[in-house]
Amino acid sequence: MPEENQAHEIPVHGEVHTLSGGFSGGGSTASQRKRYVRLVNLGAKEFSDDPWESGLVFTRADLRDVVPHDNDPVVISVVTAGRKVHRALVDQGSSADVMFWSTYNKLQLSPDLLRPYTGCLYGFTNNPVEVRGYLELRTTFTDGAASRTESIRYLVVNANSAYNILLGRPALNRLRAVSSTHHMKMKLSDLSDKMFVIKSDQEEARRCYENSLKTKRGYLGYGSAPLVQRAMPREARVV
Repeated sequence: MPEENQAHEIPVHGEVHTLSGGFSGGGSTASQRKRYVRLVNLGAKEFSDDPWESGLVFTRADLRDVVPHDNDPVVISVVTAGRKVHRALVDQGSSADVMFWSTYNKLQLSPDLLRPYTGCLYGFTNNPVEVRGYLELRTTFTDGAASRTESIRYLVVNANSAYNILLGRPALNRLRAVSSTHHMKMKLSDLSDKMFVIKSDQEEARRCYENSLKTKRGYLGYGSAPLVQRAMPREARVV
């Protein structure tokens, strides 16, 4: 019999992996990744102190507008290719910034813009994911008052998803952004080094979760809403 202070062991029936591969970790080839590991072992680089980083903390005040939840993901909206794209999942577990093929088509981007990608991207079941190519798009993050625009390199994959975009570690590191699933927010700085906050859409996040379950059952719809929402006056949106 196990001792009283021994942790209860739960049998493991399988493994669930996150997205791995892409441009992080030094590159898409084995030599590039080995070179990256060697550089890391040489020691950490010296970083200059940024005054705005002192504001990258989450407090109880950040919970005032949050609906109590157990595991809602951080889902935001971004602006890219002249359209507002909803259902962008902030995923710190992903080693790549991913745009799904259906989203690429909704943005009405030409297939000729895609550059060939020779590396591998592995999905949640550790199986290779079909990558159509990659491209860089200027992407704007905004809270309505402040904004930050950066060039994000997206891997375009042919897979079903409840989300339009996955923002992984490359984008978060490029933005020097910090997200908190407990506080349902992402904090980053604008070009003047002033910190601003992007709130997660909890209602959207829960619909995405429900839709992901339907997708696994072979249902490709998105609730009762259309997959593509036509442009409203002065605004184009991808839902």
